[in-house]
Amino acid sequence: MNVTALDARPGRVGSYLKGPLADDWVAAAIVVILLVPQSMAYALLAGLPPSAGVLASLAPVVVYAMLGSSSTLAVGPVAVLAMMTAQAIAPVTAAHGVSAELAAVVLAIEVAVLLGLAALFRLEVLAALLSAPVLHGFIAGAALVIALGQTPALLGLPIRGNTLWELAGAAVEAPKLTPHAATAMVGLAALAALWTLRRYAARGLRALGLAARPAALLGRAAPILVIAAAVGWVALAPEQTQGVALAGSVALSAAWPPPNPLDAAREVWLALLPSAGLIALVGYVESLAVAESLGLKRGEKISPRRELVGLSGANVAAGLTGGFPVTGGFARSIVNFDAGARTRMAGVWTAIGLLAAISLIGPWLEKLPKAVLAATIIIAVLSLVESHPFKQAWRWSRAEFGLMVTVAALTILFGVEPALAVGVAGSVALLLKRTARPHWAEVGRVPGSETFRNVKRFPEVETVPGALVLRIDESLVFVNSRWLTDTVTDAAGKRAPLRHLVLMMSGVNDIDLSGIEALEQLADALAARGIQLHLSEVKGPLRDRLARFGTDWLSGRIFATQMEAQAALAQS
Repeated sequence: MNVTALDARPGRVGSYLKGPLADDWVAAAIVVILLVPQSMAYALLAGLPPSAGVLASLAPVVVYAMLGSSSTLAVGPVAVLAMMTAQAIAPVTAAHGVSAELAAVVLAIEVAVLLGLAALFRLEVLAALLSAPVLHGFIAGAALVIALGQTPALLGLPIRGNTLWELAGAAVEAPKLTPHAATAMVGLAALAALWTLRRYAARGLRALGLAARPAALLGRAAPILVIAAAVGWVALAPEQTQGVALAGSVALSAAWPPPNPLDAAREVWLALLPSAGLIALVGYVESLAVAESLGLKRGEKISPRRELVGLSGANVAAGLTGGFPVTGGFARSIVNFDAGARTRMAGVWTAIGLLAAISLIGPWLEKLPKAVLAATIIIAVLSLVESHPFKQAWRWSRAEFGLMVTVAALTILFGVEPALAVGVAGSVALLLKRTARPHWAEVGRVPGSETFRNVKRFPEVETVPGALVLRIDESLVFVNSRWLTDTVTDAAGKRAPLRHLVLMMSGVNDIDLSGIEALEQLADALAARGIQLHLSEVKGPLRDRLARFGTDWLSGRIFATQMEAQAALAQS
């Protein structure tokens, strides 16, 4: 049963109360435990006060529940977008003298507008701009640079930066680089405890006799013990915590009313727009990937266009309530799914639970050391670094492996924008390279069948004397039009005497004007040698276009199947 967040008809409400409600409550409670430290940590990562992270986890969740298509996607601040937000707003605040909070809400509104326009014009296909090598390389590089950037906060070092070069420059200019003893102690202890709990908590609970599912859920909630211990240490031993930087106020009353995006000058909006485009693209791709992977497990249909609408609405809510750009988070969504969330109402209950938790324990969270939040971020992002995609890319394509490594390195060294710009350009270049020199093969008929295969791979295939059959495995477009005429005429020249040449078009999905002109030139060149050009297995839409264009230039025939062509040429 899948009850939407908007359907409030009496029958549906009654069914919801008797069915999914309890499961959604349990899932919300588990996600709230995860959200409390994460929302604060990601706000600090974005260069904003902790309250901004809480605000970004409230209204956006509710709006997505109303507009989105996934029943388990958990929308809110995530590490990668928080880092991108920091890199976007830092130069703008310095250049235009606006607050980071105002720049963040402007950025969220711009992201929302771009996602909304993409939905309006059905541009969900733009997600393809981030190919798998680019996305894997970017996520790995972003995770590493985030972890590296949190090291100063973890150890109490007086440096900051969003890239390796910025951190290195700050380290050179710093008067001294001696870790703060108490900060380093609590930070490293929290890091070790969080790593241990992530790795062994669920296993230990299973060893104590707890079932696998509740053990896994409690294991994921166990880090709250580290948060409680750190807060208790600060509260009970103030003499030992002198100089330890604390998270600060998370009181939502102090952050309200939020900055008005209309207070930002036109120059601020324009300066943030390129970053908003990248954040919208990355956020949509990440969110859609998570939603679809969870949807497959549940047999749930995910609508890419509705995801654009849902994320657009969520970012509008983030901008209007004092948050920053949000998307569907992998870790929270997995926890939400594993905890048994059955409808999008689980997100609404999560927002209510988070608001209640902040109201109850907010004053205590002010005593949470930033070093512990840094440890939380490091543990969260390092789980995103996987060697498997790099190994796969190395085995599959050295060029794509090189692109993946390049994007990761550029993200670490120089930041998001140059890395993604090079990644997209590199992906397009690899596509053009493959399209410009497509695979082709001479084919013959497998004896006793109507199947045609490459003569080099299947030497037993049958061919027709005086005829050459070439299969083209790519659309014929402007980037390979010259290749077509050169390659086919060369192949024909090596097979004299020749009376017929057949282009088997089963792998051709499209032909542009350059491709048609190349076929005309090829027909003329072959006719000058006394060779007829035939086409076979032309797909229906292409046959319709050829009929409209005219085929007077074709010296031979268009055969429905290659078997038909084989039989006709054998009798000629």
